[in-house]
Amino acid sequence: MAYKPGFNRKRGKPQDYTRINNRIRALKIRLIDDEGNQMGVVDIRTGIEKAMEKELDLVEVAPNVDPPVCRIMDYSKYKYEQKKKHKLAKKKQHVTHMKEVRFKLKIEEHDYQVKLRHIKDFLNDKDKVRVSLRFRGREITHKELGIELLNRIAKDVAAAGEMESRPKAMGRTIVMTLVPRS
Repeated sequence: MAYKPGFNRKRGKPQDYTRINNRIRALKIRLIDDEGNQMGVVDIRTGIEKAMEKELDLVEVAPNVDPPVCRIMDYSKYKYEQKKKHKLAKKKQHVTHMKEVRFKLKIEEHDYQVKLRHIKDFLNDKDKVRVSLRFRGREITHKELGIELLNRIAKDVAAAGEMESRPKAMGRTIVMTLVPRS
């Protein structure tokens, strides 16, 4: 069997480590039947026999307790539910990224509006935005104009976001951070 270069057979897809039926290692287990009733602490053989009688699987749902908790259920249905939960949890979480928009001291109005729209889009996507203004040549003597520009930006995006850190000078650059409104 030929494999694609760079594909590692051993890694492949992540393994599912849920133990079922004869793969459960404990001698005694806490058993829960298919209706959710506690059956108490029983021998592993008894648990497997009860699962076989109902034509279901014995699934280890809490392996880290003593004795492990096992439930009589349809394993494929359990796996499907776990996959659905995992997808839903992944869908709900949002990773906040830091985006950067760079300005120059002398910027035309249309360019300003375009960059402002980008900032608003980032903030609406729940990302943080670092706005930086770089001074070139002798522009450094007019830092107050740069701070005015950054304050104007903060005022113009006030509906979508708010200032996390005020404009501060770092060498030839003035930086300000904006965060989305909650």
